[in-house]
Amino acid sequence: MNKQLVKLSLLALMLPQVSMAATHVVDIKKFKFSPQNITINVGDSIIWHNREKRQYHNVWFKSLFSEEPDYLFPADSYQLTFDKLGQFNYVCGPHKKMTGLVTVVE
Repeated sequence: MNKQLVKLSLLALMLPQVSMAATHVVDIKKFKFSPQNITINVGDSIIWHNREKRQYHNVWFKSLFSEEPDYLFPADSYQLTFDKLGQFNYVCGPHKKMTGLVTVVE
């Protein structure tokens, strides 16, 4: 094996691993968030997709936003990036029985 290649391989092993932010998907269908509970890393994003054929919904984090957000009509989506650790409950404003939880870890 080439000595230069060995040196580069060893150097790569010694460097800290850089984690890439991920994007997760939550589907909204049949009056449910799926998955209802999701665990992600700090810096990751979630996209909520309304998969209903005729029904509108929204994604409301009451602890983060005081006003109810705009509705997501069929085929609409909403994306949010999480920069803080913690647990974040959310609800569909018009359909209070629809709830979800995002847990953000390191």
